[in-house]
Amino acid sequence: MIAYLGTGLLGSGFVRAMLAKGEQVRVWNRSAAKAQALAEYGAIVCATPAEAVQGASRIHMTLKDDASVNEVLQAALPGFAPGVVIADHTTTSVAGAIERTALWKEQGFTYVHAPVFMGPPNALESTGYMLVSGDQDVIAGLMPALQRMTGKVINFGPETGKAAGMKLAGNLFLIAFTAGISDTLSLTHSLGIPATDLMDLFNEWNPGAMLPARLKRMAGGVYDKPSWELDMARKDAGLMIAEAEKAGRPLAIIPAAAAEMDRWIARGYGNSDWTVIAKDNL
Repeated sequence: MIAYLGTGLLGSGFVRAMLAKGEQVRVWNRSAAKAQALAEYGAIVCATPAEAVQGASRIHMTLKDDASVNEVLQAALPGFAPGVVIADHTTTSVAGAIERTALWKEQGFTYVHAPVFMGPPNALESTGYMLVSGDQDVIAGLMPALQRMTGKVINFGPETGKAAGMKLAGNLFLIAFTAGISDTLSLTHSLGIPATDLMDLFNEWNPGAMLPARLKRMAGGVYDKPSWELDMARKDAGLMIAEAEKAGRPLAIIPAAAAEMDRWIARGYGNSDWTVIAKDNL
C-alpha cells in the first residue's frame, strides 16, 4: 500500500500512474475535491493525513513548501507504520530537507527528498527527471520505486540537501529563461516583428545549443579573449531598452542586466568578454 499526500496537478498525475501500474494508493489532499477526483481511477480517498498513511509501506508527498510539508507530516505521524519511508517531491529549502532527514531518522523513519523537473503530463506518463541525494544505502533501496515514477533519477551523491539545492538552481534558470523570452517578445512587438518570425529565427538558430559551452566558459573564469566585448554587449542592451521604451513597452529583465554590465565596465572590464559579469559568482 502506498500513501500519497497532496494531489494537486503533479500529485494526481503520479497517483494515476501508480494506479495504472497496479499499485494500491490511499490519497489525501487539503482540498478534498482534488483527492475525491482520483476515486474513479481506484484511489482510496481519506479524510486525514493520518488515515491515508495507515498501512502504507511508503509515503509520497507533493505539497507547497517547507511549512506545509512539516505540518502534514506531523498530522500524519499517528498513522505511520514502523520504519515507513517518506519520499517528498516538494520543492523546498535546502535547510528544510536537511532538518527533516535528521528529524525523521531520529524518530525511526526514513525521509528522502526527491524533487522533480516534471509537469503533470510527465507525472502521468512517468517521464521527466527526479533528483535525489543523501544516504546512498537508503537511496539504493528506494531507487526502484522512484525509477518507476520518472524517466530518469539523477543521484547527486551523499550530501543531504544537495538535491534541494540543485532543484532551486534549475528553477532559477527556468525563471530567468522564461523572463528573457518575455523581454524578447516585448522587444519584437515594439519593433513590429510578429512572434512567428521569432520562432522561424530560433528554428534556424538555436541559442539553447550554446548553453554547455557558455556555462563552461563562465565557470572557467577566463575573460581576456572575448568573443563579445562587454562594452559592445552593453551598447546592444541600450538599443533594446530604448526601442522598447519608445514603443511604451519597457523591458523587465534587460535593464537589470544592463546595470550589472555598467558595474563591471566601471571596474575596468569593458574590453573583457561579456561573461565577466559572472566573475564574482565563482
